[in-house]
Amino acid sequence: MSGYKRMRRQHQKQLIALENRLKAEMDEHRLRLQKEVETQANSTYIELERLAKRHAIQTDKEMKTATADEKRIQQQIIVQQKKELTTFLDNQKKEYRLCKEKIKEEMNEDQRTPKEEKLERLSRHKETVQRSQAEEEAHLLEQQRLVYERSCRALKRRTLVRRHEFEQEQMREELNKKKTQKEMEQALMIRQDESTQELERRQLQMLQRLRVELIRLQHQTELENQEEYNGRRQRELHRKHALEQRQQPRNLKMLEMQIKKQFQDTCKVQNKQYKALRNHQLEVSPKSEHKAILKSLKEEQTRKLAVLAEQYEQSINEMMASQAMRLQDEQEGECQALKQQLQQEMELLDAYQSKTKVQTEEQHERELQNLEQKVSIRRAHLEQKIEEELASLQKERTERIKQLFERQEREMDSFDTESARLGYGSLGSLDFPKEDDR
Repeated sequence: MSGYKRMRRQHQKQLIALENRLKAEMDEHRLRLQKEVETQANSTYIELERLAKRHAIQTDKEMKTATADEKRIQQQIIVQQKKELTTFLDNQKKEYRLCKEKIKEEMNEDQRTPKEEKLERLSRHKETVQRSQAEEEAHLLEQQRLVYERSCRALKRRTLVRRHEFEQEQMREELNKKKTQKEMEQALMIRQDESTQELERRQLQMLQRLRVELIRLQHQTELENQEEYNGRRQRELHRKHALEQRQQPRNLKMLEMQIKKQFQDTCKVQNKQYKALRNHQLEVSPKSEHKAILKSLKEEQTRKLAVLAEQYEQSINEMMASQAMRLQDEQEGECQALKQQLQQEMELLDAYQSKTKVQTEEQHERELQNLEQKVSIRRAHLEQKIEEELASLQKERTERIKQLFERQEREMDSFDTESARLGYGSLGSLDFPKEDDR
């Protein structure tokens, strides 16, 4: 029993040691998963920071490029307008010379008009042409100024459109990056949940396998102990019966001696009775009959002693037979009782072990069901969390895009309203030289 108790304590220690080892393994697993989540979060933060810096650089570069394009196109317009003005002035000079020569020819042909009148007429024509050319030049300059200002306004509108398109592109890239990072985080959470499920199932299998093995060893030890106990009880009974068998002749001899002593005591009593009867017969009988009386009494005494000896001999034989039978019956009864007792104890042990095995199987089934329920609930919470995060991300995406479009629409409406107030009208149809046309 002490060895059995020691084995049970050792088994309990093994189970506790395995549970502690599995708990440490699970703690290490959770710590590793936490580090993976932190690493993924840091990676996401770094990626978004890198994207924000790149967007800032791209925005600055785009703004500089747009400003440079504006200046380039403005310079091209100025150069083009200078060429137009130079051509216009050259044409005016040519036209002025032609008109002047034509008037001179007409005046030379007209000999009747006085010279002073001709000079006055020429002077008035010169003033008229100069005034007309000055007005045309002023009109051209005004048109060029309006074209230049309208072109600059249109350039600013185009720059605003380009900035809006650039902002939209950057926002799409940022939102797509956030979605990609979120999908990576969620994929990591799913992988971690699956690895946790695998570890939990493997640990439960290890614990249950050890428990089954320890119960098997316990049952085997209990069965061996019971069999050893049965054998010991049977050997003890066999030794007891063998001792009784060895002691039976001595016991029978003692009983036989007791019967013989009773026989001897009876014989002594009969001898006393015979002597008393003989003396009485001799006293009351004549002396001549004494011899016959003695002979008759002697024969009667001998006959009675023979009968008595035969009776005692029969008693001894019957006593020996009954004692042998009684011993055999007692030993057979004891063997049968011990067999039944040991059989009942073995059946009780088998029932106890079967009950323990069924309870263990039921416990394992409950543990497995609890684990599956735990896994199912945790997976449902994870899927709900993923769904909520995606919905939140989509809501943020929709809201930011809406806010961006609304702001850009307000900026464009404000710009177009200001342009209309300044009298520039529609600016979306103007064409500008491209960078390759420089």
